[in-house]
Amino acid sequence: MSKMILNSKENSFLRSKGQTIEADLHIGKEGVTGEVIGFLEDLFIARELIKGRVLKNSPLEVKEAANILAEETNAAFVGSVGFTFLLYRPNEKLKNRFVLSKKQNPD
Repeated sequence: MSKMILNSKENSFLRSKGQTIEADLHIGKEGVTGEVIGFLEDLFIARELIKGRVLKNSPLEVKEAANILAEETNAAFVGSVGFTFLLYRPNEKLKNRFVLSKKQNPD
């Protein structure tokens, strides 16, 4: 499966929605581990937009950690500010979904 790509309008919309949510995923001194990826997969079952935080003791930079997680979970890296980042992955099984453009993932 290829990495999801969002256009600038979709990114802007999701960044605005991301301002109102708390960070549920924390990357610490261990970096990105299988446990972190598994936890992120569980979060994506419950919602489409996840905010994460890279702690100061992490060996990874924010964008580096977010891009690894996006690649591993087939999600889109929406953006980052400071130590926080946003990841998005559509979930058709959810009742309350984000409505983006018709063509979300070009093949």
